[in-house]
Amino acid sequence: MAKAKKKSLREEDIARLKKKVAERKAKAGKVLGDAALRALRKRLKREQRKRRSLAQRLAHAQGKKKEAQPAAATG
Repeated sequence: MAKAKKKSLREEDIARLKKKVAERKAKAGKVLGDAALRALRKRLKREQRKRRSLAQRLAHAQGKKKEAQPAAATG
């Protein structure tokens, strides 16, 4: 249960960061020189990487169970 809560928090963080980046980009005409925007984008990318790596770890941990479950349910 704690893992599900943590995952939802990570998704909320990603959504919040995306919103901040979009607002900052709209407010600032020149994107290249904005250090704060660059930091926000780096944080967003880091969170997305963490989420992808977690999903990949869980998929590898499942192994072939993931493929066998639908077949077992139908038979």
